[in-house]
Amino acid sequence: MKKFIILLLSIFLAMSLAACGNKTDSRDSSGKTEIKDAKELLTTVWNSYEEDEKFAIAGGDMTEENMTEDAPGTFGITDADELDRMLGFPAADAEKIDNAASIMHMMNANTFTCGAYHLKNADDVKSVAADLKENVMGRQWMCGFPDKLVVISLDDYLVSVFGNEELVNTFKDKLTQTYENAKVISEDGIV
Repeated sequence: MKKFIILLLSIFLAMSLAACGNKTDSRDSSGKTEIKDAKELLTTVWNSYEEDEKFAIAGGDMTEENMTEDAPGTFGITDADELDRMLGFPAADAEKIDNAASIMHMMNANTFTCGAYHLKNADDVKSVAADLKENVMGRQWMCGFPDKLVVISLDDYLVSVFGNEELVNTFKDKLTQTYENAKVISEDGIV
């Protein structure tokens, strides 16, 4: 009987550890999630998608070295107006970030656009999140309207995603399931 209970407990422990295996949320001693850069953050989330959940994407900016197909890509931060035009990130806050990455729907950016931004100072997360939300919500849309905007914080990273509600919700769920520290700051319909 003892052997049976030990075996049962061993199986239970193994299953518990396996269930935790999908989390990539490793933290340093301060409790901060260890992420190399914004591109790694988006790549980790994108790789958590099942094949039937994925859709045609492009990543990065329009430069040859950063543009990617079917994967997230690095987005240059030197052109604040391009950050605003392509990702909805407020140009006035561009000096507060030191790297960025993006995922966009291959056919229509209003269907799905996601940007991840590493802030130089974690104290700026709330104010930049508010500016980002105001900037996206105040846009004049062409070629269709996105349904929803979600802004998420992850330590000193901000992630914004807007577009088709189902695609936005799936991304939000994948991000918050992948990273325990992820917190939804705002979730709004775009009218």
